[in-house]
Amino acid sequence: MQIKFLKSIVETLTNKQSAAIVDLLVDKKDVNEFLIAKKLGLTINQTRNILYKLSDFGLVSFIRKKDKRKGWYIYFWTLNIAKSLDLLDQKLKEEMGRFESQLKNRIEKRFYICKTCNIETTEESALLNDFICSECEAVYELSDNKAIIEHLEKEISKLKKEIEFISEEKAKEEEKTEKKKVSKSKRDEKKKVKAKKSARKSKKDAKNKNAKKDKAKTKKSKKKK
Repeated sequence: MQIKFLKSIVETLTNKQSAAIVDLLVDKKDVNEFLIAKKLGLTINQTRNILYKLSDFGLVSFIRKKDKRKGWYIYFWTLNIAKSLDLLDQKLKEEMGRFESQLKNRIEKRFYICKTCNIETTEESALLNDFICSECEAVYELSDNKAIIEHLEKEISKLKKEIEFISEEKAKEEEKTEKKKVSKSKRDEKKKVKAKKSARKSKKDAKNKNAKKDKAKTKKSKKKK
């Protein structure tokens, strides 16, 4: 389900063909751009243009490495799932806001339709034209908002479920990120402890070495006397 939503946001920002990038990057890290281009059936420049556009929105990140044999740089790409979900959440909420605005208008206002031209207009506009269609001069009829209201309510309900799902996925990603931070912190702490122990050992070894040298010097000095 998450992949479906990730593909939808990539498709919205680029095109339908580009959505396949999600399959190539999800649950992977630092994917070679030439491999991506090959899998998509695109040139490297076409692939880079798509990835750069997604990068502008923060949906992907990259590192680059120099090819020692050829001398040029190769980019390796990683999908930023958390950022992708944030952007998708924003888009879905904007879409739901538009539907809610339309629903409010349909409930609170009346609309009229010319059944000959199949053109709908607001009550204000119909009143200005004496409820006569300016295209064919047929009389406007009152629109039945019931079907439209039901459709809008279904769409809003669907979007609410999708937003709820995205919210849950975002929480999971945040939990993963937090676990990675804790794990990294523990590794860093272990490295510090190990480095301190190593430094103390080196200091102790150096002290023992110097003590042995001093002892040897003293012993040699006594023999000379």
